[in-house]
Amino acid sequence: MQTKPFRIGTRGSPLALAQTHETRDRLAAAHGLPQEMFEVVILSTKGDRITDRSLAEIGGKGLFTEELEQQLVSGDLDFAVHSSKDMPTKLPDGLFLSAFLPREDVRDAFVGRTAPRLVDLPQGATVGSSSLRRQALIRRLRPDINVITYRGQVETRLRKLAEGQVDGTLLAYAGLKRLGMTDVPTELLDPAEFPPAPAQGAICIESRIGDTRINTLLAAIDDRRTHEAVSCERGFLATLDGSCRTPIAGHAVSDGTHIRFSGMILTPDGATCHRIAVDGKAAEAADLGRRAGEEIRAKAGPGFFSSWT
Repeated sequence: MQTKPFRIGTRGSPLALAQTHETRDRLAAAHGLPQEMFEVVILSTKGDRITDRSLAEIGGKGLFTEELEQQLVSGDLDFAVHSSKDMPTKLPDGLFLSAFLPREDVRDAFVGRTAPRLVDLPQGATVGSSSLRRQALIRRLRPDINVITYRGQVETRLRKLAEGQVDGTLLAYAGLKRLGMTDVPTELLDPAEFPPAPAQGAICIESRIGDTRINTLLAAIDDRRTHEAVSCERGFLATLDGSCRTPIAGHAVSDGTHIRFSGMILTPDGATCHRIAVDGKAAEAADLGRRAGEEIRAKAGPGFFSSWT
């Protein structure tokens, strides 16, 4: 019988806390436990502390997870809550993604200051984004646009926009919805033309392999279809690199039996891209993603990837 609170690790941003509170509330409801049985432990990560450089320059996605994972490995945390798209494809030994909450809207949201739609921005306008995928897709749609690296929490990016530092920026609509900020976007981008990052919109929970007590607790809130879809997308990522140094898009949808996946890789300037669409059994989601990655890599040829390094 658990007598002391379960310790949940999280970053301290408003979005990270909203995601953690949703996880806590779902667990409390699933197990008939009071909220007091879940202690939220806030940790600052290197990715939070260094905001003046791109993630590619300072080490990639693991910068948002390393401190949390160290405390998971040591046993100081019982589990940690993350944005799935922040997760490296290779996790520390002994850890895994044990559960996923039902996925939110996967679309990117454009927030425009000088025009409501990305395509309507003035010639030579400046758009801020820290994502190489978004940067490449913007350049593909509007080669004339000046794209600059633009990091920080949601609130920071919106403040910089209001101050006139950029003409527009892009954010994940899922995050805005979780923050109660659905009035902020001036345009929701069509995922067929502006495909999302792999795992965008999905909250994941990381825990220790073999920790039966904790993993049984978490299994009660695992959304199977999200788990399958994100496993497929992460398989695609893992085959192609999947760091913050590469413009990769991917989106899978599972109905519990069958899964459909579409993916895209781009050169950083957006001038060249390759697409792929595959489908298969949901039970083989990760393998399907890996095969899609291998197929698109062969289709692109070795020369395509020289611009990624």
